[in-house]
Amino acid sequence: MFSGKKVLITAGPTYEPLDPVRFIGNHSTGKMGYALARTLAEQGAEVFLVSGPTALKMEHPNVQVTSVMTADEMYAACQQIAPEADLWIFAAAVADYKPSQTATSKIKKSDATFTIELVKNVDIAAALGQQKRADQFAVGFALETDQELENARAKLLKKNLNMVVLNSLRDPGAGFKHDTNKITIVKPTTVEEFALKTKDEVALDILESIKAEWACLQRK
Repeated sequence: MFSGKKVLITAGPTYEPLDPVRFIGNHSTGKMGYALARTLAEQGAEVFLVSGPTALKMEHPNVQVTSVMTADEMYAACQQIAPEADLWIFAAAVADYKPSQTATSKIKKSDATFTIELVKNVDIAAALGQQKRADQFAVGFALETDQELENARAKLLKKNLNMVVLNSLRDPGAGFKHDTNKITIVKPTTVEEFALKTKDEVALDILESIKAEWACLQRK
């Protein structure tokens, strides 16, 4: 099903600079997004991987990597690719907030306290979701600690997604910094739970679930 399809995937964290030395970020390694990109490429898809800072390397002729640092840079790259892509997978852990100002020089230690004003980053999946066509399929990721299913279902509607891959930080071996993951796939009418697996195996489960849901939509 994916052979010949154009796929946009985001992966990794974003780093929002405070000054030339420091940033606001998170612990995402990009492993899940890279596993999805590699698996899709092996199945014949043309993959456009927009990657935040990561130590991972991607060497596959079917994968074109765009490296970015900030949420704004990731959004700009996605805007260029999304209109032509058949499938969108938002696996990146995009920072929700960024500093309202970035210092041009290193902020020196002085007072006992230091206050940073933060402003909201663009919600990439939600912004692109407003432009999504009926023939495009969008997948989001949700990493939650409380009210997991409720929050995932809310993302489906708010961001105009076809499917949400839910991770809970309460599950050992899942989430950031692991080679394994334990997911629940949330669709408009169903919920599928999976056991703890390697991220390569999880990528296959996600793609099989996409195939099934996408095929249903195409028959309607």
